[in-house]
Amino acid sequence: MHAKSSLAIINGLSQIAPDYDAAICDVWGVVHNGKRMYAPAIDAMRRFRAERGPVVLVSNAPRPPEGVIALFDKLSIPHDFYDAIVTSGGETREDLIRRTANDRRLKLFYLGPQRDHPLFEGLSIEMTEATEAELVLCTGFYDDETETPDDYRELLDHFRLRGLTFLCANPDIVVQRGDKLIYCAGAIARLYESMGGDVIYYGKPYEPIFVAANRELLKHAAVKRPLVIGDGLETDIAGANRMNFDALFIVGGIHSSLIDDPPGIAKLLADSDARVTAIMPALAW
Repeated sequence: MHAKSSLAIINGLSQIAPDYDAAICDVWGVVHNGKRMYAPAIDAMRRFRAERGPVVLVSNAPRPPEGVIALFDKLSIPHDFYDAIVTSGGETREDLIRRTANDRRLKLFYLGPQRDHPLFEGLSIEMTEATEAELVLCTGFYDDETETPDDYRELLDHFRLRGLTFLCANPDIVVQRGDKLIYCAGAIARLYESMGGDVIYYGKPYEPIFVAANRELLKHAAVKRPLVIGDGLETDIAGANRMNFDALFIVGGIHSSLIDDPPGIAKLLADSDARVTAIMPALAW
């Protein structure tokens, strides 16, 4: 049963876990913040997996699942609390594979940091200048520590005038990195849309990535009641609502300023028209 206006604030996942037989869990903002892992969250998913059912991690990371695993290793995050990882980068790569079928060479303008280049490995793609591209793909900012979407307005206007479709490999607007909020590819994509440009988004909150996650769950059990866990109202929670899955909202991610402000949380939920089953400051068992 979804709770919209009344705040069902719980202290531990164990309070609602018996109602569910699987979990679809966000990564960044729930499991870690890009600089350190959240051990209680990892333990909660480990306990859920042992006592209730399979866990699939769903991330808007603009890279294949191997990239998420590499960051886990960097942050000393174990691998025993989940059954599979599904990413928006993986969904993006699948589309690029389709677009380059039969060795068709795709002229692509790439907007993003070098660390996301594994997305294109082995594909028939030619990285071109903006004037020659037939398609734009964005995984993020060149420098997400200093830049804002407005820094790309002139470039986006060029894309719009050329009628280029903008592929967004990470629909997130912001993500928490340590104690800072960092802009993501979704912020540039939103600006391009507002300018009249055509955007294709991969990942949350769109249905294909949740369908892919559910497919992974079904490899491990006959799932009937999955719970979505996440800190993004426009991605995790909105996606859960689209799929008619129950959602656990983790406030201590990108909305951490509201942890001690129940009226602020209520207003945030009302303004976003989000439906959540329960709320936690941070994921714990």
